[in-house]
Amino acid sequence: MRWPIGNVDDTAVVDIPKTRYAWNGDVALAYQVVGDGPADLLYLQGWASNVDRAWESPFLARFLERLSSGVRLIVTDRRGWGCSDRFAPSFVPPFETHTDDVIAVMDAVGSKRTALFATMDCAPIAMLFAAGHPERVSALILGDPVVSYAPTEDTPWVNTPEITESWLQAVKEQYPEPDWWVGPEDHPEKLWFERFVRSCAAPGSVVAEFHRYLDTDIRAILPSILVPTLVFVAPEGRGERDPRNGRFVAGRIPGARLAEIPTTPGSLNWSHWYGRAHGILREVAGFLSEIREDEARFDRVLATVLFTDIVGSTERAASLGDRAWRELLERHHATVRALLARYHGTEVSTAGDGFFATFDGPARAIRCARAIVDAVQALGLQIRAGVHTGEVETIDGEVGGLGVVIGARVGALAGASEVLASRTVKDLTAGSGLVFEDAGEHDLKGVPDRWQLYRVVG
Repeated sequence: MRWPIGNVDDTAVVDIPKTRYAWNGDVALAYQVVGDGPADLLYLQGWASNVDRAWESPFLARFLERLSSGVRLIVTDRRGWGCSDRFAPSFVPPFETHTDDVIAVMDAVGSKRTALFATMDCAPIAMLFAAGHPERVSALILGDPVVSYAPTEDTPWVNTPEITESWLQAVKEQYPEPDWWVGPEDHPEKLWFERFVRSCAAPGSVVAEFHRYLDTDIRAILPSILVPTLVFVAPEGRGERDPRNGRFVAGRIPGARLAEIPTTPGSLNWSHWYGRAHGILREVAGFLSEIREDEARFDRVLATVLFTDIVGSTERAASLGDRAWRELLERHHATVRALLARYHGTEVSTAGDGFFATFDGPARAIRCARAIVDAVQALGLQIRAGVHTGEVETIDGEVGGLGVVIGARVGALAGASEVLASRTVKDLTAGSGLVFEDAGEHDLKGVPDRWQLYRVVG
């Protein structure tokens, strides 16, 4: 179907793409493909997203049409939003589930590698995906990114939780808020904008997701993003669009380029397809034209590491004797390997009675560790476990680096039947339902600084 886009450009028409669905397990993920260029660009529209209703706005339709120039543009609604499967507000998926969804959509369209363009609250998904799966990301584009919706020592300008809660109460009472529209009240785009917001997500879902973001902090993973990165901000932005957020992100991602793109005076709204559209499209096109595939590096990647070992193994082996201990150890190993397979972990090595495994998501690693703790008790064993998310290095098939050392040190501090996790793990698992208890600050042998650790209690 071809759609005239009216007052943006009276002569232009846009081919409205067919909405299709990719499946991640039993969850349907809506996506569209626009254009047929030689390279892929996957677009995650933050805050509000509905792949069907987007084409009803002449402004957003034109933005998407121009974004697809020279590329195969893949547009998708993240789970819980727009045309993808919805959920009750009490269920907000962890970020690793969203990164799994990106893989599902890419696989559905046959995309082996793509540039990834994400705005606002979708930026953390894209950053985690780029850090954890650099072999599938040729470039990263972040619009008005936020690393945390609560103030940190690095981002003290972010609204306090009390201010955010006040804003969320306003969302409950009137959705969308009148302040979200800044153009003339009689402009036809205003009616579309309000319908669009309501079609993207209901207010209860927005409130629930923002609560997850209040508990999330992805600062620690920024140095692990090694793909070419463009960050754009609005120099006059406020709140979650405060340009200091994007400047901070660009300053922590190695080699990232920062573009400050002002909003045209008199624009209808702060959304990027209105007053900043031309500048954004120009920056994106120029950035993508410079990407060289042969510069890609896959030897460093963000991963979650899990270390386990049996408590009191020497004493137990002495009491059982060599043959009985070997048989018990084989049953332990079989149990651990079965649970690694269930939670999509990759066994790296087994040294004596301990396991070292990697995961592409911290929540899965924690759940696997807890499952191992429970399962080996039936064997009359207790294990200790440590989990950390950080940058690891792969050299000749071997996994190493500081992230591995930290994971091992965390595991060594755990007690019997205890799972300890670093702060990074806790900050990346908001929305997973996992419960942590402060285990204090610790020195980790051979690792700089003191480290805040958490005990998994639920």
